[in-house]
Amino acid sequence: MAMLPLVLHWFFIEWYTGKKSSSALFQHITALFECSAAAVVTLLVNDPLGSLAVRSCKVKMLSDWYTMLYNPSPDYVNTLHCTQEAVYPLYTIVLIYYAFCLAFMMLLRPLLVKKIACGLGKSDRFKSIYAALYFFPILTVLQAVGGGLLYYAFPYIILVLSLITLAVYMSASEIQSLKNLVAKKKRLVVLFSHWLLHGYGIISISRLDKLEQSLPLLALVPAPAIFYLITAKFTEPNRILSEGGNGH
Repeated sequence: MAMLPLVLHWFFIEWYTGKKSSSALFQHITALFECSAAAVVTLLVNDPLGSLAVRSCKVKMLSDWYTMLYNPSPDYVNTLHCTQEAVYPLYTIVLIYYAFCLAFMMLLRPLLVKKIACGLGKSDRFKSIYAALYFFPILTVLQAVGGGLLYYAFPYIILVLSLITLAVYMSASEIQSLKNLVAKKKRLVVLFSHWLLHGYGIISISRLDKLEQSLPLLALVPAPAIFYLITAKFTEPNRILSEGGNGH
């Protein structure tokens, strides 16, 4: 949940400004700084105060995340609302982090975009910021409603989302060969970022007591990109249309 804002920032910056402006790289760096600063500040203001360590309660089962479902009703008349965060601070720390992310973004990004996004029109400069104003409330609702489910399923979600976003990026950028991929350094940065997510997802799925058995699976991290490059030429729309017109 802490990585999602950064990934979404990068995605929408690339989506709205990547092909139109040379300022995209600076916006990527700014987004990384915003999320990193928000993470550090969030850790400092949580217990223990002023430390980067986190003191948390142990999670034993999924129901620990939804204590509001266990409010007692003596004599089935009045409900006693004694809900508290049994998984403290794993539930609220994410919400605090989102608040700091939003605050840092509103303080830094508009000034940066106004100064360096000269290649974009006035209406296009702030579209990546507007996108963040939409996805932050969505992420907040996801954490508030599905925090427990995300706690157990996040490695699989990371793997699936990273695969989807990699495929979308490579298709939108019309990358169909290794030559196209290495033509721009920015594409390699995006590729390596997705590889880090793949590796993180694999390590997250692995059991810590049998980590040495799962580490060889990291060799599969480049597999989706390689598979895409190998098969892209068979699914290129123009080629399919031309062969259809020739009766093949």
